Amino acid sequence: MTEALSVPLDNEGFLLNRDDWSEEVAIELAKADDFEMTDQVMGFIREARAMYEADGVVPPIRIFAKKQKVSTKDLYDIFRKGPMKLICKWGGLPKPTGCV
Repeated sequence: MTEALSVPLDNEGFLLNRDDWSEEVAIELAKADDFEMTDQVMGFIREARAMYEADGVVPPIRIFAKKQKVSTKDLYDIFRKGPMKLICKWGGLPKPTGCV
């Protein structure tokens, strides 16, 4: 974990308090996972956060991909593993259901 990040996380690196989230925190969380944040990824995070605010649940990957006009394969190509888990982790959202 980076020195710069001083927000409480659970044992998987998810925020304990959603109110601690900011775009700077997202960048640091991604960096801790050896991932360089891009504008595209930040856009996905913002959209997932908006969908969560509207629906109260983390969107399933197929619905999220369709809404973003990308394929689930594109999301896996960008994130390498578990796109929704990483989007939620870096976006300060709860861990998606069905996510191990």
